Amino acid sequence: MATDEKIAALRAVALFSGCSDKELRSVGRLCSPVEVKEGFVLTTQGAYAKECFVIADGDAKVVIDAEVVAKVGRGDCVGEMALLDGGPRSATVTALTPMQVYAMSGTEFRVLLDTNPVARKIMTALAHRLRVAETDRPH
Repeated sequence: MATDEKIAALRAVALFSGCSDKELRSVGRLCSPVEVKEGFVLTTQGAYAKECFVIADGDAKVVIDAEVVAKVGRGDCVGEMALLDGGPRSATVTALTPMQVYAMSGTEFRVLLDTNPVARKIMTALAHRLRVAETDRPH
């Protein structure tokens, strides 16, 4: 996939919403394009993380404890939480359609966080996502 397409796909990701084009190019250099088939399992609940995925095209279901809890697609990132804290995956994510994703290994993700100003923006986006999740949770 061309660099412009990769940057456009990354720009659509909420995790990178505050990034400049220069920062997105930096992120893009760390991502590898991967095509996956319908039924491919991107993450498995309870497994330890080796990579995260930015979805450029296609849809996947998110399953926690055998219950479908969400659908993800273009602009979503999956697997990054387990890379951040080193814990097990919180959900199984399975492709519902053929998908185009950008994979970033744990090492590449840590390089991004350690050497790039994008890290603060990622943390801000994750904090926002957690706050939204908290308000959606019944008390």
